[in-house]
Amino acid sequence: MAAELIYAFRVMRLTLLDADGAPIGRLDDVVLAPGQAAKPPRVVGFVATSQRRRIFVNANRVAALDNDGAHLRSWDLDLNPFKPRAGEILVSSLIDRRVGEEAVSDIALRPVAGRTLSWEVARVRLARRHPLRRRRSERVVDWEEVAELFATSTLAAEAARLRELHPSDVAAALRSLPLTQRRQLAAMLDDEGLADLLEELPEAEQLRLIEGLDLERVVAVFDEMEYDDLTDLLAEMPGEQRSRIIAAMEPEEADVVTRLLAYAEGSAGSLMTPEVIILGPTATVAEALAQVRDPSWQVSVAAQVYVTQAPFVAPTGTYLGVVHFQRLLREPPAMELGRCLEPEPTIPPTMPEREVAERLAAYNLLSVGVCDQAGHLLGAITVDDVLDRVLPTGWRQRRRTGVG
Repeated sequence: MAAELIYAFRVMRLTLLDADGAPIGRLDDVVLAPGQAAKPPRVVGFVATSQRRRIFVNANRVAALDNDGAHLRSWDLDLNPFKPRAGEILVSSLIDRRVGEEAVSDIALRPVAGRTLSWEVARVRLARRHPLRRRRSERVVDWEEVAELFATSTLAAEAARLRELHPSDVAAALRSLPLTQRRQLAAMLDDEGLADLLEELPEAEQLRLIEGLDLERVVAVFDEMEYDDLTDLLAEMPGEQRSRIIAAMEPEEADVVTRLLAYAEGSAGSLMTPEVIILGPTATVAEALAQVRDPSWQVSVAAQVYVTQAPFVAPTGTYLGVVHFQRLLREPPAMELGRCLEPEPTIPPTMPEREVAERLAAYNLLSVGVCDQAGHLLGAITVDDVLDRVLPTGWRQRRRTGVG
């Protein structure tokens, strides 16, 4: 199915499957966003029913659509009720829409290759009922022939344009707009897109941008942010607001950010993320490569696998070492990670961020593990996060304006 058109009516009957292939719900609708300029509308997600709730499933969470169903990349699933956003189009709202003397009977989607698989509108099936015939006649046209079906407001079109840009370029584009318009456009981005945008802005601008969002939306967006960026933002909030947001998070997420907020500003602990690839010494090279191939990992995180004793979620059991991606490529798939470990030194969470930068530079590392005094892995610090801290204040704005 990945190389062929798939029709929305077929998608809207698929079973929703978790990462293990177990059924957890059903797809009910497809959510579209208008394309940039002359580009086709794209699928931003799906409406699904799970546990008797009508929820939104981001398209980035779906690894494949096939005869078995819609396969999720991971076990994460947001069970908050689905709420359509300005500029989004439900495929169900297009069915039976009149186009001259015809009506829309189905929408054909095609896969788009990229960092993650996505889908866009390719064609539209139109039907015409004749008074003297039992059956209606149908024809399929390219989406451009009925582009008016997907027309939205100017603001929605601008939001669609921003969705196609790199988050740093989105931040640059929004900077020139009045605050009211910035907030309107930000609210029209999906949770992941808004999270990516916030990570590109100084904390003060982040706070201004989310000021008008309700608590439920804020929590959903924060769930998509990297822990180190989220911790920095929460630290800038008034105590009462921060407490209210943490209380609304899932208990596991709340525990993580509370633990990270306890580290002093400018320390290794305040820079690290607990979301790294962690496996046990008996896991195989093949298992490690399967984790590395997951496109949801940042490049700097996927460059190595940390090996520890159980548990394999930070804070872990005893840290044993690390296996870099290049070493994984050189070893046979069945080899256990315990046999190809590098006893790379870790750092304590109290180390100043300047010394962290020096450690990364001295050892030519993309990331470095952070361990407590008992040798438990707490997380890791990636080189991109260190650069963000050690570069002069305002470097993002200077890069965008060309000031040297």
